[in-house]
Amino acid sequence: MHGSPTHWLASALSLAVVLGAAGTAVAASMAAVASRPSVAVHSAPSFSSPQLTTLQRNAPLSVAGQEGLWFRVELPAGKSGYVRVNDVRMAYAGKEDASANVRALFTGKAGKGRVTETAGVRGLDESDLKSAGFDAAQLARLESYRLTPQAAAAQAHQSGLEDTAVAYAGEAKAVAASAQGQASQAQKRSGFSIARSLLSQIGVGSVADSALGVASTAAGKSEAEQTAEELALGPEIAGRILGAAPLVHDDAAQRRVNRIGRWMASHSSRPDLPWTFGVIDTSEINAFAAPGGYVLLTRGMYELLANDGEVAGVLGHEISHVVQRDHYNVIHKQEMTSATEDAVASHVSVGGGVAGSMAKDYVRRHGAAVMLTSLDRSAEYRSDEAAEIYLARSGYNPLSLYAVLQKMTALGKASASLAQLYKTHPPLADRLDRIDQRGFAGLQPYTQRN
Repeated sequence: MHGSPTHWLASALSLAVVLGAAGTAVAASMAAVASRPSVAVHSAPSFSSPQLTTLQRNAPLSVAGQEGLWFRVELPAGKSGYVRVNDVRMAYAGKEDASANVRALFTGKAGKGRVTETAGVRGLDESDLKSAGFDAAQLARLESYRLTPQAAAAQAHQSGLEDTAVAYAGEAKAVAASAQGQASQAQKRSGFSIARSLLSQIGVGSVADSALGVASTAAGKSEAEQTAEELALGPEIAGRILGAAPLVHDDAAQRRVNRIGRWMASHSSRPDLPWTFGVIDTSEINAFAAPGGYVLLTRGMYELLANDGEVAGVLGHEISHVVQRDHYNVIHKQEMTSATEDAVASHVSVGGGVAGSMAKDYVRRHGAAVMLTSLDRSAEYRSDEAAEIYLARSGYNPLSLYAVLQKMTALGKASASLAQLYKTHPPLADRLDRIDQRGFAGLQPYTQRN
């Protein structure tokens, strides 16, 4: 959308033409309820517009579309008005099908980055991601769209976005200089080698040696080693995801997500990673965050996003997973588990290699399906919170993520488009509840942004 709001009607009509050509009916509205004690309905999508009426909590209403961070709602006697996206709660649709297609109402034209309005390929499943081969050509293309922080900042400032200082207690702290001097895992492993030698001299058998091997793998890695391992894992995983679903053939979309994503990542505590963003060709609604700064949105997700703020909200959630090393820690845990199992089974040494060789081997054996491993719920809630902080810091409205979650909710619990996301994330209603409970403390001034 590149700085201008997308009107719901244009989006609805454009998709209606496509669906209508196939003889498909399009839903006129979606059910919702007022989610606050008192909800003001305005005559236009602006706080300065006249107030038409006030709705009480749990009052039913119909949402007929979206304009920016406002929902257009239908009122009695054929009238309509606007409410803020966080003043109502979309009802879960029973299912997503051709006769109740929420995308006709909420699919926002993604400006010049719009990829398609036609039916697409099927969604990704675990077997696809596990069996997909590494696609070096696609990975090279993905990395070709990278932006420098300076270039992303220049484009953001040209669009009127401003850097905003927002404190965040849950921020993953940058490592202090003193921590850089801590013993590396390699140094710790050298101690285990000496221990093995001594045990051998006094005749202690292979079981003790295996135990030392497991301890060697478990030895805490230094900050530098963890970062090196992330940088080794990222391309391995991203290349396999691209082997299952290549990048969409839309340079504008690819440049757009890199512009927005790099600007958002610059407001995290790990701005120095080689952040890389892309849109992959699958109709599923999902996103993937591989270690080392690789973030991929599906075409289905991208098409649901109505403006730059919503794109930024989704990317911000994934950026937080990278910043907090969520998926990296899952892989490392599995690496440890495998090491222990191998030692028990065969009494052989399983000491770790350098720069993530064991973790990379784990990815080679299990493929990009590691991205479908469920994270702890607290990690998902934290990433939602972090995304709001990054949005505010980057000049966007923190409510942008809320709007995306609302639209995903309206797709329904049985939506095939969200099948994989529901397997790996808390229910959308729970995520919205957590945001409501937490509120926007410290962010209220930024929730007024358009």
